[in-house]
Amino acid sequence: MIFFISRFTVKPECEAEFIRLATALTEKVRAHEPKTLYYAFYRADGPGRFVVVESFPDEAAEHEHQSTPWFTQIVPQMIPCFDGPYVREYFHPLNASVKGSTA
Repeated sequence: MIFFISRFTVKPECEAEFIRLATALTEKVRAHEPKTLYYAFYRADGPGRFVVVESFPDEAAEHEHQSTPWFTQIVPQMIPCFDGPYVREYFHPLNASVKGSTA
């Protein structure tokens, strides 16, 4: 199982557009990607701070997600909204007996 959070800051003047794009992307993912186990954007503490939480059963499902028409259309519109780089933080189960764990 793959589980990660990407953290980033959005420019103040782009926040409304970013939220619009994130909402549109989330709706497409949830409607058309049964292999995507979890996908949601959140506000984080601090001005313009956001995270996206993603989970996939395996790398193939993650790559499939990144190859969809909505991802390839919407994400390039989101990137100019970022104020600096994003940071991706992966999480790994503590115990291989956790449901869905491949550890």
